[in-house]
Amino acid sequence: AGPAFQYLLVQKTGAQKNVGLIQLNRPQALNALCEGLMVELRRALEAMDSDPQVGAIVLTGSQKAFAAGADIKEMQNKTFQECYSGNFLSGWDKVSVVRKPLIAAVNGFALGGGCELAMMCDIIYAGEKAQFGQPEILLGTIPGAGGTQRLTRAVGKSLAMEMVLTGDRISA
Repeated sequence: AGPAFQYLLVQKTGAQKNVGLIQLNRPQALNALCEGLMVELRRALEAMDSDPQVGAIVLTGSQKAFAAGADIKEMQNKTFQECYSGNFLSGWDKVSVVRKPLIAAVNGFALGGGCELAMMCDIIYAGEKAQFGQPEILLGTIPGAGGTQRLTRAVGKSLAMEMVLTGDRISA
């Protein structure tokens, strides 16, 4: 079965145990997407994608946060050269190439990388308290994992530009 997960809760659910359920589990950091979590997420998605019993995969967080973005504490001291040469964010695109239907069940914050992670899924099911945003501009940067392109396709050019250039959020 492989090593246990530190940052995820993973199970098969449903009447026939044919739905893969992956829950981000870093509540103390609002499910911030650290490198360790992303490595585990890739491993869990690959296992579910190759499991013939699994027909669909649901990716979720907590009631308070789907994912509040990339782990700023982890990346704050990295220089551009370290990020570029170290392939920072490499592997994030693996989420978007899962062959089985991948559903993001979002409640609470889906900000920055968390919003991008939700947009990589095939379907987003948003709860009443879901808030989506790309607040990277407030830190002097821009969405880094394809968020500008995915957001434009999802909400149109004008709203995407407003969200990216102001850091404003939208609700479900």
